[in-house]
Amino acid sequence: MSTGKSISPPRLVAWETTRACNLVCRHCRAEAVLEPPADELSHEEALSMLEDIAAWKPSPMVILSGGEPLMRPDILELASYGTSRGLKMLLSTNGTLVTPQLAADMKGAGVARVSLSLDGPDAASHDDFRGMPGAFEALKRGAAYLREAGLSFQINTTLTAGNLSQAEIMTAMTVELGAAAHHIFLLVPVGRAGDMESLSAEEYEAALKTIKQREPSLTIDFKATCAPQYQRIGREMGLSAGRHSGRGCLAGQGFMFVSSTGICQGCGYLPLSAGSVREKSIVEVYEKSPLFVALRDRLTYRGKCGDCEYWNICGGCRARAHAQGDYLGPEPLCPHQPQSGKGAEA
Repeated sequence: MSTGKSISPPRLVAWETTRACNLVCRHCRAEAVLEPPADELSHEEALSMLEDIAAWKPSPMVILSGGEPLMRPDILELASYGTSRGLKMLLSTNGTLVTPQLAADMKGAGVARVSLSLDGPDAASHDDFRGMPGAFEALKRGAAYLREAGLSFQINTTLTAGNLSQAEIMTAMTVELGAAAHHIFLLVPVGRAGDMESLSAEEYEAALKTIKQREPSLTIDFKATCAPQYQRIGREMGLSAGRHSGRGCLAGQGFMFVSSTGICQGCGYLPLSAGSVREKSIVEVYEKSPLFVALRDRLTYRGKCGDCEYWNICGGCRARAHAQGDYLGPEPLCPHQPQSGKGAEA
């Protein structure tokens, strides 16, 4: 249903620039392949989409992701064009392809920040997770090249049953690498991750409490993503929300994802189409598509997420709910039982 309210632009638009990737990661949402599919957005289509994104005021930040975006030949041209249109361009890479020249070229194209992926505290664990011997050392070299180029970067870590106990070590490594921030992601069971072992809701709850308790002592910017219950946990523990105090699940509420073929989704882990940028303006899709309208309307949510007093700051992960059969249903990794009915404010 439409609320009749004006829709604020998304703060972030993540574009899967290509499904091509040089790694075979165990958790890959995109189930990336070595060669890019033939039907990916062309250079001209990409420029048109960036032009539409720039029409939003204030303009969203744009994350150039993949696959591995550095395998797309025109990626720096696209970054430079977005920058010229007033967009803050970010780039998410596995880090293995970064060279001193490429780091300098990314900075020259106006890339504001790069994210690198670290999923194990040593070569054995990281390389196994990423499916390539040498990935760990290549990541560290890439981080050094970015530092030398004066390009800000952050470390992203996907937390799984296998590496959760090493989260603190990886935050310390993030500091050692010279990163500006450490962002952790709770595993979402889509793509190749569907076959990975998952922790129970209670185990994740305990882990997030430990992480939240440690957060105030960190000397680096820290953010939990795909963990919408993190804000609730902080409130229940009486701890500050910290710098990143926005809503937990951002799907359709400040965030949207565009696939390599132009399909718009609430997020990359939620494989439901809201429309294609080949058929409609990305602005129209975000503001008017039934999928995005439903994601923004709490009255459409079912089960305990719809009844929860923390809906405004959490909302439950829509992708994990979808994996259970109903994208508007309850978040399976949240053990919280609502204390009040639909419409309550936390």
